[in-house]
Amino acid sequence: MKTIIVLSLFAVALAAPQGQEIPILRQDSNINPDGSFQYSFETGNNIITDANGQLKNIGAEEPALEIQGQVKYQSDDGTPIELTYIANENGYQPQGAHLPTPPPIPADIQRALAYLATAPPQTQ
Repeated sequence: MKTIIVLSLFAVALAAPQGQEIPILRQDSNINPDGSFQYSFETGNNIITDANGQLKNIGAEEPALEIQGQVKYQSDDGTPIELTYIANENGYQPQGAHLPTPPPIPADIQRALAYLATAPPQTQ
């Protein structure tokens, strides 16, 4: 949880023009005894972020913390950036139109993978 908050604040610091103080227009935070939390803030340069987290029973000895959140801001060229994310036992999973995506798998490779998935196991 601390890492996510620190990373969010670091993003705000990087987005702020150097030498200028950017006011925080709104800030809310709630940390509950059961480990769940919620926070949000908005800055004078239109950075908006919010996140919430709670412990989740994943069938292990210890529960896992699951965090869901989003960050909105404008890039240097004025493009609106919106990043949503979930962080849980499966890792950090960001989503946003600005994030790079892998190239498509070539058709020949797709056919080979499909064949291998249905082929009987080979004995050696």
